[in-house]
Amino acid sequence: MGKRVAIVGAGVSGLASIRCCLEEGLEPTCFERSNDIGGLWKFLDHAKEGRASIYQSVFTNSSKEMMCFPDFPYPDDYPNYMHHSKLQEYIKTFAQKKNLLRYIQFETLVSSIKKCPSFLVTGQWEVVSEKDGKQESTIFDAIMICSGHHVYPNLPTDSFPGLHQFQGHYLHSRDYKDPDAFKGKRVLVIGLGNSGSDIAVELSRLATQVVISTRSGSWVMSRVWDNGYPWDMVYVTRFASFLRNALPSFVSDWLYVKKMNTWFKHENFGLMPLNGSLRKEPVFNDELPSRILCGTVSIKPNVKEFTETSAVFEDGTVFEAIDSIIFATGYDYAYPFLDDSIIKSRNNEVTLFKGIFPPLMEKPTLAVIGLVQSLGAAIPTADLQARWAAKVFANSCTLPTTNEMMDDIDEKMGKKLKWFGQSQTLQTDYITYMDELGSFIGAKPNIPWLFLTDPQLALEVYFGPCSPYQFRLMGPGKWDGARNAILTQWDRTVKPTRMRAVGKAQRPQHFYNLLRILSFPVLLLAIWLTFY
Repeated sequence: MGKRVAIVGAGVSGLASIRCCLEEGLEPTCFERSNDIGGLWKFLDHAKEGRASIYQSVFTNSSKEMMCFPDFPYPDDYPNYMHHSKLQEYIKTFAQKKNLLRYIQFETLVSSIKKCPSFLVTGQWEVVSEKDGKQESTIFDAIMICSGHHVYPNLPTDSFPGLHQFQGHYLHSRDYKDPDAFKGKRVLVIGLGNSGSDIAVELSRLATQVVISTRSGSWVMSRVWDNGYPWDMVYVTRFASFLRNALPSFVSDWLYVKKMNTWFKHENFGLMPLNGSLRKEPVFNDELPSRILCGTVSIKPNVKEFTETSAVFEDGTVFEAIDSIIFATGYDYAYPFLDDSIIKSRNNEVTLFKGIFPPLMEKPTLAVIGLVQSLGAAIPTADLQARWAAKVFANSCTLPTTNEMMDDIDEKMGKKLKWFGQSQTLQTDYITYMDELGSFIGAKPNIPWLFLTDPQLALEVYFGPCSPYQFRLMGPGKWDGARNAILTQWDRTVKPTRMRAVGKAQRPQHFYNLLRILSFPVLLLAIWLTFY
C-alpha cells in the first residue's frame, strides 16, 4: 500500500473517499464516531451531538438514476425517489460489495488534526482519535474531511427580539422527528427550505394551524415534471445547461422565472422569491401549494418580534396563541478538530479551490469532500471530488499555483453572487462543476468524439439527463458498464411506476424536443422578415 490517508466520516462522501483511495493505491483509514455507516441517511429516533439528524418522513429530492455511485446503479425496482431507509439500504450494499467496511474504525471520534512539525517537507498530519475513553495519535500523509455540513444547527435566537419571553416551546428542525407531539397545536415554522416545508406540510395534517415565516421566499418545485418524469432527469441536461449559459442573461432569467411559475403562480401563494432570477436551490415539495389552498398552511413574512404567546410579523399581522416554534434555519460549517484558519483562510470565509483544496497550504495534502452544493446530487459529486483528491495525493495530478487557485476562487465568487446571491453555502452549477473536476482527471465526456463514434450514446449524453455514469464513461476509472447504464436509464426510471402495464412505456424524445426548441427562434425570424 502507498501513502496513509485519514478519512473523517463514513457517510456517502467518506465511502467514496475510501474507494477512490484504494483505486489509487493509497492506504485509507476512516474514522466514524457512530456505530454505522450512512452519515446523514442513518436515521435515529433522537438527535445526537456531533451527528447529522433527519426526520422519519424524509425522502430524497434527487431521483435514483441521478444520485447513484457512477458504477453502481440502483436495483430496477427501487422507486425513483427513495425513503431514507431505502437509500441507507443501498449505501450499505455499496459498502459491502466494494469491501469498504474493513477500512472503517467505528465509534471513534477524531478530536484533533494538526500539521506535523515536518509539514513543510512531508505534508504529514497528526491525527488524535478517541475510542472507549482512550486517545491515540497517528501520523498520516493526507486528510480527507467528509463529516458533512448538516451537523451544527444555526439557531439565530438573537435575531428575534422577545424570543426569550416566549412561553411556548421552540426547537431546531434537527430535533424534529415526527408530528405526533404537535397534534392539535398551533405551530410556527421559521424558514422556507426543504426541511421547513416538509415539516410544515406534515404537521398540517395533525396541528390546528401551521404558519411558515420566510424572509425572502422561494421557488417551490414538484419532484414530478414534464410528462410525469422526475424533475432532474428532464432539467439537468447538458443541452439545457448550454442554453442557460449561452443565452443573454435577460432571456435566460425570463425563461427560468417562466419555468418556475409553470406549476402555479408563486405571487398568489406568498412564495415569490425577492429576487426570482437567482438560481438558489428551490424547495422540493409536492404538497405545499395544496396545503396552502386548503388553509392548513399559511405563508407570512419575517418575524419582527415575539411576545409571550404570539409572533408579530414585519407586515404588522400577528399569529397568536402559538404553542411551538420550529427553527428550520439551516446549519453552520464547523470542523472542531481542525484549525479554523485552514478552511477559512481569507476574511473568515470558506476559501477552497473548487470547494475542496485550501489554496494557501504549502503541501496539497488536505481535501474537503462533500461541502459544495448544487442542483445535482451529493453522491456523484462526492465521488468525483474524491477521485481527484486521491489522484492529487498519489501525485498523479498536480494543482495549479497558489495565485492561479486564488484567482479562480475570486472568479467563481463573482459568478456565485450573480447566479445564487449572497450565501454562506458553496453553491455552483452542477454540470459545469462536474465537467471541471472531470477535466482534471481525464474523465470529462468528449462529446464531439462521441457524436463521431457512437451517435446513439452521444444523443443520450448531450440531450438526456447528465447522469453519474457519464463520469465513468471514459478516462481513468472507466466503468465498462457505463454505456449500457446510460442507454437503459429510462427503463429503470419507468419500471417501478409501471406496476400495471398499459401500452408501451414512453420515454422523452430528444430529437423532437430539439426541434421544438429550435422552432422558437425560427418563428421569431419569420415574424421579423414578414414585417421588415
